[in-house]
Amino acid sequence: MDYQTALDYLYSQLPMFTRDGPSAFKKDLTNTIELCKRLDNPQTQFKSVHIAGTNGKGSTSHMLAAISQTAGYKTGLYTSPHLKDFRERIRINGEMINEQHVIDFVEKHQSDFEDIKPSFFEMTVAMAFDAFVKEEVNIAVIEVGLGGRLDSTNIITPLLSVITNIGWDHMNMLGNTKQLIAGEKAGVIKPGIPVVIGEYQPEVADVFINKAKVERATISFASEEWEVLKSEVRSLKSEVGQEYVDFQIIKKDLGLKTQDLRLDLPGTYQLKNVKAVLSAVEELRKQGFVITDEHIKTALKQVKKLTGLHGRWEVLGHHPLTICDTGHNPEGIAEVLKNIKNVSYQKLHFVMGVVNDKDISKILALLPPKAIYYFCKPNIPRGLDADSLKQQAANFGLIGRNYPSVKDAFKAAQTNAGENDLVFVGGSTFVVAEVV
Repeated sequence: MDYQTALDYLYSQLPMFTRDGPSAFKKDLTNTIELCKRLDNPQTQFKSVHIAGTNGKGSTSHMLAAISQTAGYKTGLYTSPHLKDFRERIRINGEMINEQHVIDFVEKHQSDFEDIKPSFFEMTVAMAFDAFVKEEVNIAVIEVGLGGRLDSTNIITPLLSVITNIGWDHMNMLGNTKQLIAGEKAGVIKPGIPVVIGEYQPEVADVFINKAKVERATISFASEEWEVLKSEVRSLKSEVGQEYVDFQIIKKDLGLKTQDLRLDLPGTYQLKNVKAVLSAVEELRKQGFVITDEHIKTALKQVKKLTGLHGRWEVLGHHPLTICDTGHNPEGIAEVLKNIKNVSYQKLHFVMGVVNDKDISKILALLPPKAIYYFCKPNIPRGLDADSLKQQAANFGLIGRNYPSVKDAFKAAQTNAGENDLVFVGGSTFVVAEVV
């Protein structure tokens, strides 16, 4: 078996949420438990941090991993979905696992797959855990795929759980109220394991407080612990992709002691995620990890370089200024629009595509009617047809043309945009994957 054959097996033999949507989501941990049992339960053989939430969990995971590896700890990182290469999902100190590991894992356990019939995600989680044991990581940062309580990653017992925030996403699987969604996310809170909640949201805070009380887990809200005093986005225009946000932050209970930090993820929404990361670091310090303020400072200014993260308010070019972002639900799009407002431009050209299994009305209601839209379908079966997206958008006063592919839409936007215009690409992670 070569690498492509192994990948084809993973992608085509069994359900994959990226491709097939809700039909691939299994509300049960049985398969993951059984598969990992046959792997000698790798999830019990490494230390971990578990990160859930509606928005920001990927960025939070990458920032925390960058800090851990800068502090000298061999760090595993499991995230999803990937943008370009399947192996982006499983990294050791920022490096993707090698192709041979994927081949060996599929070959060795193919009979187990045929017997258990796990989903694509269940297989991928098992592969990650297996890799972290073989590579003898000191700690692994594990991002939840979807939800929390019944997510395949939720068979770990971490040192710490982090829940970034709660927003409207995957309601057809997690519930149609924020309280129900929060209940699913709160499923990562384990007995006696501390939990950091990134953002205090009054409508769901009690869900987490009550769950922590039942589990006798200490709980903290990062947004209440930290305050950003000032921030400024800076750009090294000679180098595309070298944009930063410089900010000053204080721990509220320490009074005047400030930290001046630079983050190479320039979306201002990242300042919410940074608070969760800093609170997580404080908890890891309590558990014996040696992570200095200098480690934090060094890591945050090179998260992308250290971990390979892409697609978060990422500048793809200048003249016209071209930016992409993977925000794909109402809260994520709202944060994107805040950042767009801070950009100086003449006209906004919005390249947009979405998936077909979500209610996008809340998103469309937020978008600026003055923008010029380039509607497209991401190249996955779940992608919403561009003409259908155009028709739904028209109901909200959003006008544009539909294009046969993301690349065609992107090329048209680049061609039509003036030197002082802004081209933004988003609406779905899978749209961004086709342009980065």
